[in-house]
Amino acid sequence: MRLLYAVLWLAGLLPLRILHAIGSVFGDLLWWRNGRERRITTINLALLETQDRALAGQVDARGVLRETGKAALEVAKVWSGRPQQALALVREVRGLDLFEQALANGKGVIIAAPHLGCWELLSYWLAARTSLAIVYRPPRHSRFEPLLIKARGASKVEQVRAEGAGVRSLYRRLAAGGVVGILPDQQPRQGEGEFAPFFGIEALTMVLVPRLAERTGATVLFAFAERLPRGAGFRIHIEAAPPGIADTDLRVACTALNEGVERCVRIAPLQYQWHYKRYSISPPGPKRRLY
Repeated sequence: MRLLYAVLWLAGLLPLRILHAIGSVFGDLLWWRNGRERRITTINLALLETQDRALAGQVDARGVLRETGKAALEVAKVWSGRPQQALALVREVRGLDLFEQALANGKGVIIAAPHLGCWELLSYWLAARTSLAIVYRPPRHSRFEPLLIKARGASKVEQVRAEGAGVRSLYRRLAAGGVVGILPDQQPRQGEGEFAPFFGIEALTMVLVPRLAERTGATVLFAFAERLPRGAGFRIHIEAAPPGIADTDLRVACTALNEGVERCVRIAPLQYQWHYKRYSISPPGPKRRLY
C-alpha cells in the first residue's frame, strides 16, 4: 500500500493535461482489448438508444472509455496529499448559491454525487467549505481499504461505511445541520432498494437518500465536477433535486432520485460510468439477462 501511495504521489506531480493524455491512451487500450468494459458500455448505450436517441447520439463507447481512462489517472492529482493543488484545478462553480443557501438553512444537506466526472475532487471542494462525511462501500479487496482512507484523508473528510452504525451516524449529522455526500447511482443489494426508471429502464435504486431526506428534512442537492477539455481543469455543477425526492412513497422518491442523476448526466454524458452494470438485477417478473 505504501508503494501504491508513493506511485500516486509521484503521478500527481504531472500536469493534468499529461495525466489526461495518458488516460485517453489507456481508454483506447480498453477499446481495442474489447473486454468487459467495452462490452458493458456498448450494451448500456444500446439500451439508452431505445429510450433517448438524442442523448445516445452524443455518446459513443470509445469516447466513454477514454473518459474512463482520464478518470482513473486524474485521481493521482486529488489523492497525492496536496489538497490545495487539487482545489486549484476548479475553474468555475455553477449553482454555488444553492449550496450556500442550503448551508444557511441549518437543516442539513445531502449531496448526491453521481459517478460522473471527478467525484473525488468534488469531495475535496466540499470539505474545503464545510465539515463533510461521505458514505462509501468497502472495496471488494479489503487490502485496498487503507489506501482509500489514507488517500482521502488529506481533505479531512469523515469516511462512513454504508452499513449499520455508519448509516445511523448520518441521521445524527444531518439532524445537527451537517453535510453528507452519497453516490446515489450504485445498485444496492437485492432486497435493499426500490425499482424505479433510470433513463426509461427499471433499475434497482438505493433508498438511503430519500429516507434520509424524508426523516431529517435535509436539503438534497446533486453535484459533480465536470472534466474540462485538454486538461484545463474542472467545472463544478450544483443542481436542485427534483420534487418528490423526500416522498414517503419510495417509488416516487427513487424516481426523483434517478431523474436528478439523469439531469447531471445530460450535462456531460461522455463522463458518466456507462461501464457499470446498472441493470443487472431484474424487477419482479421474467428475468432479464442484459449483460
